[in-house]
Amino acid sequence: MKNKILLFFLAVVLVTSCTTTSSDYDNDSNGDQIRSSVNVAEVEDFSDVLDLEWYLMKVYVDEKDIGFNRNSLPAELYNLFTLTFSEERVSGVSAPNRYTAPYSLGEDQSITIRMMASTLMASLFQPENLSEHEFLSYMQGAHTWNINNDSLELLSKTNDGKNVRLVFELVMG
Repeated sequence: MKNKILLFFLAVVLVTSCTTTSSDYDNDSNGDQIRSSVNVAEVEDFSDVLDLEWYLMKVYVDEKDIGFNRNSLPAELYNLFTLTFSEERVSGVSAPNRYTAPYSLGEDQSITIRMMASTLMASLFQPENLSEHEFLSYMQGAHTWNINNDSLELLSKTNDGKNVRLVFELVMG
């Protein structure tokens, strides 16, 4: 049974990693691939972030880095903690489950993510310092979006009221 779960997890990671084409990306000075079809510095409204796959890079709770660092993840975990906004839904991969939810935008860059649905795969690996449950909870509690220093940020709160800042980039390793 463990082998079947592991094979299923690896298949999901493989399928997820093959969903974009390399022609959409350029290499930066570190050799990482960066989406070339959008200049995040020129984003003027939320429609500019639609249909792009964003990767969680950092998480801050009360402006303290919790220690999650995408660049230190093993290759098999690199495609975890992603998000893509369509016109009506947010979706992505947590760790390892896929999730989706309707969302709505309000004034002053406010965002409300409604009840999420996700697959129910057992998590064989958890990245350090960020569990799938925490990530989904932070996403569910998102109240503001922002573009800052070429990153998409979602502001949220923990269950005990601490401020959370999720920092996403258009980076693919």
